[in-house]
Amino acid sequence: MGIEEYGGGQGAQSDVLVVTTNDVPGYQVQQVIGEVFGLTVRSRHLGSQIGAGLKSMIGGELKGLTKTLVQTRNQAMERLVEQARARGANAVLMMRFDVTEATCAHTHGS
Repeated sequence: MGIEEYGGGQGAQSDVLVVTTNDVPGYQVQQVIGEVFGLTVRSRHLGSQIGAGLKSMIGGELKGLTKTLVQTRNQAMERLVEQARARGANAVLMMRFDVTEATCAHTHGS
């Protein structure tokens, strides 16, 4: 993975704006549709888990787990946008990521 693949967020062409703020300067909320979610759960195969465990004992970045986390967050974001779009929204305000130990990513916003 190149450094550009470790980022996240939306592409410039998205029709649903996603922000972490309560409002967007220059825009006014016309209607509140309610909460939307983007959920995903991923697991890694046993061999990679063992390898990550060994790597964590000697130190250094766990690149396989980093890659899984990036993919999981991106998929959760895609699902959030899909749900918002399906409900007729053109923006999601106050988006947050929650990640648990089990490499679950959860986005939510309103």
